[in-house]
Amino acid sequence: MSSSPINRSVIFATCFLLVTSILCALVQVDCFVPSPSSRSSLLSKSQRLSVGSNGDNQGKDLNRSEEDIELVDVVINGVPNEQSDSGDRAVSTEMTYFNGYSMTSGYSPFLDKDDKKKNKNRNRDDLDEDGYADMMKPGRQRSFWKKVIKFPVNAAKFLLNRSTTKEPGTLILVRHGESTWNRNKTFTGWSDDADLTEQGTREMEHAARLLMEQGYEIDVVFTSRLKRAIRSVWILLQELNEVYVPVFKSWRINERHYGSLTGLSKTQTAERLGAELVQEWRGSLRSRPPPMTESHPYYPGRERKYADLTKEQIPLTESLLDCMERTIPLWENKIVYELMEGRNVLVVAHANTLRGLVKTIDNIGDAEIQDVAIPTGIPIVYKFEKDSNGQLKSTPPSKEEHSVSQVHMNGKFLEKPGLLKEALKREAQWSQSVPGYEGTMSRHKRPMTGLERSLYKLEAERELGKWASEFIDWNALEDDGNDGNFGKPISLTEDELWAKGMKELQSGVQFDPDAPVFHDAAENATAIEIAKSISTDLSLNGDDDHDDDDDDDDDQRVIPNFFAQPCVTAIPASEDVLGSRRTAPTRLDSVIVIIRHGKTQHNKLGLFTGWEDAPLADEGIEEAKEAGRLLKLHGFEFDVVYTSWLSRALETALYVMDEMDSLWLPTVKTWRLNERMYGELTGLSKQMVKQRHGEKQFKAWRRGYNVKPPAVSSFSPHYPGNDQRYQKYLRDVRFSFKESVIRSIEKGRIILQRKLPKTESLKDCMDRTIPYFVERIAKDAVDQKKRVLISSSENAIRGLLMHLCDIPESEITGLEIPNGLPLIYDVRSKCVKLLDDGTGRDPLETYNFGEAAKYLFRPCQNEDGSIDEECTINFGGVNLSSEDQATIDFIKGRSTMQSTTAASSR
Repeated sequence: MSSSPINRSVIFATCFLLVTSILCALVQVDCFVPSPSSRSSLLSKSQRLSVGSNGDNQGKDLNRSEEDIELVDVVINGVPNEQSDSGDRAVSTEMTYFNGYSMTSGYSPFLDKDDKKKNKNRNRDDLDEDGYADMMKPGRQRSFWKKVIKFPVNAAKFLLNRSTTKEPGTLILVRHGESTWNRNKTFTGWSDDADLTEQGTREMEHAARLLMEQGYEIDVVFTSRLKRAIRSVWILLQELNEVYVPVFKSWRINERHYGSLTGLSKTQTAERLGAELVQEWRGSLRSRPPPMTESHPYYPGRERKYADLTKEQIPLTESLLDCMERTIPLWENKIVYELMEGRNVLVVAHANTLRGLVKTIDNIGDAEIQDVAIPTGIPIVYKFEKDSNGQLKSTPPSKEEHSVSQVHMNGKFLEKPGLLKEALKREAQWSQSVPGYEGTMSRHKRPMTGLERSLYKLEAERELGKWASEFIDWNALEDDGNDGNFGKPISLTEDELWAKGMKELQSGVQFDPDAPVFHDAAENATAIEIAKSISTDLSLNGDDDHDDDDDDDDDQRVIPNFFAQPCVTAIPASEDVLGSRRTAPTRLDSVIVIIRHGKTQHNKLGLFTGWEDAPLADEGIEEAKEAGRLLKLHGFEFDVVYTSWLSRALETALYVMDEMDSLWLPTVKTWRLNERMYGELTGLSKQMVKQRHGEKQFKAWRRGYNVKPPAVSSFSPHYPGNDQRYQKYLRDVRFSFKESVIRSIEKGRIILQRKLPKTESLKDCMDRTIPYFVERIAKDAVDQKKRVLISSSENAIRGLLMHLCDIPESEITGLEIPNGLPLIYDVRSKCVKLLDDGTGRDPLETYNFGEAAKYLFRPCQNEDGSIDEECTINFGGVNLSSEDQATIDFIKGRSTMQSTTAASSR
């Protein structure tokens, strides 16, 4: 039976792919690697000369004064109602600012009438604006042999793609939830002072549930650089459990710029200037409000988030048409590409920019677009097909869908607009009139597995028992004989040790009978021995996947009797209360701030987490917020954020950025910063693993640098290959022949599966973390003099610090990373610093950094050998023994004489 040419090409392509995947597996070549999917794109350092700090206008009244409206009146009479390019838009040179975006071009070819070559370059720059081009359309130089090996693969893919028809993806448009300025009817525009109201938050949660109900999955998100839109994305993705999805923040879908009306009350402005004129500005397609001056309090040119834009790109005012045309390059260069690739695109933006996209998609006329409204919190879904020219064409909803659509639009509403607002209004009325009524939507509890719930209740019962024991007279208790010992008291092996411990406690020795080592040493240990063991093993902060609740005598480690004193930077002199408004000078030097995610419920319950998605506990959220407040207090700003694909690290980064008013920062998400993969131990408590496998094996899995826990199977729910995020986005590892065969047999068709870890040793974790830092973070950010924030998990951070601080492999397992504590790596001094939190506490007494702290806290020195001037707080003040001095010399890598000279200069 003869096969058609198309079928033959499919068979040919499939054979090529399978043969090449085997070859790649044998020679360990990443043949299929286009580029790390989360690589930061052209995030080159950019500068903008501007006035002020960062556009922070928190203290201004929303409904501005009569003088402001008077100013608008003057502008109406004295300045033409159109944007001016006159020379008075000079920019001051008081301060230089940076951000994480590359320099971008003018609006687009249809606005910039320049030569073709210049327009081509501007299109490329605009594509790179928010880290999109390099992340989603990667292109990387390869060696000659990799190109040779990859050639048949590309040919096979080309033939395979020609024989298959790729359906366009789905476009989902969502207007951000209600903001504070929406509620009080204030002209908002590009102002970032407006955040979501409680109703706006619930609108976004409701929108996510509507999408979930319909089964929509999101592949990529586009949003503006304004806080109310970014927070809406955050809420949507959290509710959909898809926080790992790539999010790109573009100024092109910022709200319409309202010129000098920004910050004014709509009602008061209409009363003063006339409702007709104000309505003309709001509703007319081409009418522009009075332009904003550069001295205006809401002029965006002073904000760091727009430092990559040219003066011509920052509008002083916009008509509806200006705003709508601004969105076209984003549609043509990015959204269309994603839809043509079959990806589902979510756009969370503002009323007028979404109207601009709708106008372009449905080819709506200038007059008709004024009839189109975009309500808050209701997803609008567009389906597409390809026309005869291969171009996208929106299709109207089918009659069978019983959908709600708007005149002139082919997009469908997932719910009739107005229903949710009315429901929330009714609920508010009920909560006031019905005693004890709690809103149905207001109860927000984080989900737990059965094991988590049981251990959580056990912990609560123990806390209750501990409290109850304070009121029990144990000597007065009567035994009814039901225990089987005829009413005699139960003789416990710990009683004698307990008596010794209580006696030792009176002499000031710490004694903790709840510690595991208490039970291990119950036969022959003294209380002092137990106290010493506890002091080395007990972590003051909850651990993620590496808490030190076991005795490490078998590891034969020598605990150093000296810890290098951390460099602690004092709170700026202008600050006297933690959390007060920042007036500290902005730090412009390149720096790397590393923060371990806040505590999760898994941390608190002692569960192995690994690649499992465990959300932050309430304490963890507060730890992340406190870290953001502390960094802001000390004048830190960042240009780019790197984090993992795990929600606990992502949430930590978001809470930190939120406290620093920097939600707009480019955020690069990479699986290479994930926690260590714990294989079959994932989700088990550490006590369970000890009981099942023994203390010795438990220690080997956790403490051994090269020892891997048992691997999960290919069909385990803990195997990353069964997780959608790794199937969709992971591109920078080779294909696995074994897994590809397994998946192909299971699905009944050819499936190519990437080689994902089924278990990892600590070395495996660092083998993916350190190269990513060296090849991506260092080259794309640190070498470009950027200020970098890294939010990750403990073992990934161990890898980073092992590289940065030259910690030996034999010592790295002794390093502990406290939750939510910013570790400041000074690129200039090449040392780790801590920040004074204003409490006066010694960090070494407050936090447990483990045995490897002497490597972590090397003395911070300038190039001339003098002590770094930022190390202004010293909690030591003790005379050092010769042994301690030798340790310092070892840490510094200098002679004793050099060390003494540096110490005396301090």
